[in-house]
Amino acid sequence: MTSKRAFALAALLGFAAILLGWLLLSQGRKGDELPGVTYKPVYVDAGPMLHLVDVLASDALEGRASGTPGNEAARGFIRKRFEDIGLTPYLDSGWEHPVAIIPREGLDNPGPGANLIGWAPGETPGTGPMIVVTAHFDHLGIREGDIYNGADDNASGTAALVAIADYFVRNPPRHDILFVALDAEEVGFLGARALMRDPAIDLSRAALNINLDMVSRSDAGELYASGTFHTPELANLIAGVAATAPVTLLTGHDRPEDGPNDWTTQSDHAVFHAAGIPHLYFGVEDHPGYHQPSDDFAAITPDFYVRAADTLVSVTLAADAMLPQIYALRRAPAEPDQPEGMPE
Repeated sequence: MTSKRAFALAALLGFAAILLGWLLLSQGRKGDELPGVTYKPVYVDAGPMLHLVDVLASDALEGRASGTPGNEAARGFIRKRFEDIGLTPYLDSGWEHPVAIIPREGLDNPGPGANLIGWAPGETPGTGPMIVVTAHFDHLGIREGDIYNGADDNASGTAALVAIADYFVRNPPRHDILFVALDAEEVGFLGARALMRDPAIDLSRAALNINLDMVSRSDAGELYASGTFHTPELANLIAGVAATAPVTLLTGHDRPEDGPNDWTTQSDHAVFHAAGIPHLYFGVEDHPGYHQPSDDFAAITPDFYVRAADTLVSVTLAADAMLPQIYALRRAPAEPDQPEGMPE
């Protein structure tokens, strides 16, 4: 196939994906008519959140691999949701924060990547400590003919981020909160690294990174908060939320002796951790769909997911209430921008 024909096909697929996405988003339902959901959320608007997962995990986006038309289409859907909920772009240039995508096997000429950054201003906008909520929206793309849709990993975290942002647009926080949909997590945290390197984004103000990665699939109803081993003072915050949370909120997966079950360097929060910024990484334990073509929207557990999203709002509210104290827990950075054990 010639490059011109390949480009035309990619453009056609991207357009079809956009049409499908708008159709699905327009069908998002509120209230009681959500299949598989019995929980009545206190904070989040469950219908649009679930439907955004469905859109991002559709076959039309071909797995959202960084540098592909499907990934670019996903950015468009997320940007539209940011606009719909009234979130404010953080950068003067708009929503997108460029991310250089490195060529890799099967993608010799990747398209440009981008993070999407919005914010909910606090009582003193632009000053004082702030929270940075992150979730990556890229996934694995197509491998050996199979589409890896990544519903739990990490359409779920991205849609939860939008739902949390929606709450704080409607209920402004005490302190500024950045909401960052990150690109290129699956290929070396490139979006998080670009964020950390950019002087236009003053992360010297960042008191806490709340990272969401795989938060929608748990038959046991368990959501883990990883990071309290590194910042023990955050354990009381989690315990306080856990006492009344609609999910079983646990800590763990953050000790060196956990070996491969130590999640400290396994998602974008690793970049914040290396910079000395306290983090709380929320996710579920691995399930049969992890990094498999079976990670589809139909496989998530919707009732748990809505409960988890409400829990994440509670965590963010609790952190906002004690953010100056959390800011004081920042540490000296490790070797700049290089989480231990991760490739350049």
